[in-house]
Amino acid sequence: MADLGLMGMPFPTEYGGAGLDYHSYAIGIEEISRGSGGLGTIVAAHTSLAGNMLYEFGDEHQKEEYLTPLAAGDDLGAFALSEAGAGSDVPAMTTTGEKDGDEYVINGGKLWTSNGSVADTVTVFAKTDPDAGNKGISAFVVRPEEDDGFIVENTEHKLGDKGCQTAELRFDDLRLHEDRLIGDEGDGFVQALKTLNGGRISIAARGVGIARAAKEAAADYATDREQFDQPISEFQAIQHKLADMDTKLQAAKLLMHKAADLKMRDEDYIKEAAQAKLYASEVSREVANEAIQVHGGYGYTKDFPVERYYRDAKLNEIYEGTSEVLRNTIAQQLLD
Repeated sequence: MADLGLMGMPFPTEYGGAGLDYHSYAIGIEEISRGSGGLGTIVAAHTSLAGNMLYEFGDEHQKEEYLTPLAAGDDLGAFALSEAGAGSDVPAMTTTGEKDGDEYVINGGKLWTSNGSVADTVTVFAKTDPDAGNKGISAFVVRPEEDDGFIVENTEHKLGDKGCQTAELRFDDLRLHEDRLIGDEGDGFVQALKTLNGGRISIAARGVGIARAAKEAAADYATDREQFDQPISEFQAIQHKLADMDTKLQAAKLLMHKAADLKMRDEDYIKEAAQAKLYASEVSREVANEAIQVHGGYGYTKDFPVERYYRDAKLNEIYEGTSEVLRNTIAQQLLD
């Protein structure tokens, strides 16, 4: 994948990337996720989150030192924001970064970190001023193989998305030189929100890819499966299912590209990214569910891939902004 430029699709060639626009990047994630939702998560977390944090907010040294090997596919990236008590409520995080001379000492832990157990570079968020609320959060570059005190506590046993390692991390007096700070102290919360906005386009793309795979599997099965002396694709009930699946899929794809277009034009796209991610996430689950129904009893077994599509699709409604949080975001954008 690195040889194909798929690990740095949206980044400029001077930083090792492929120099593609965000439409092309979204299509890339869609196609990857059509084959494997887990691989789609790996690439999206690596690119939209870890890589984009460095591209948007890192200084020139950080881009050359850390972004370039990520974009070239020589290194793998992760984005460590969520904690056991701070998922949607980011300012509730308890991980701290205390200044000690020209270093920061990081203590705490993170949960649900995609790629976290295998990453070469991790962007970690910590409270450098615990009394300042969301203005006291800062972001850092961590190199797990180089930095003592970075501990992989556990990897999760998940319903789906099994191709991607999801880790629980612990930081025990993890010392980082001040040149590992991304941007300025206190910028981390805003950086995280902006990064997640872009990341939601890639999760929409993941949803579209999974929905495509499920729809295609259902159509193929319906064509091959015979009951009552004819393919079940001849029955109107099956045809209507396929029609609804494809209509929802095409609508999700248009929302994805609308958000990507606004991002490329450097226009506000908070609402559109949330809408794309929300709709594509729910559509991917709905389409996968209908694909199982088309397969009948076989769909409930591991003999066909549709059960995996369903398990992989469910994650879209949870990570990088739950569907409930996204509805809040959309409503706030409409009312402001």
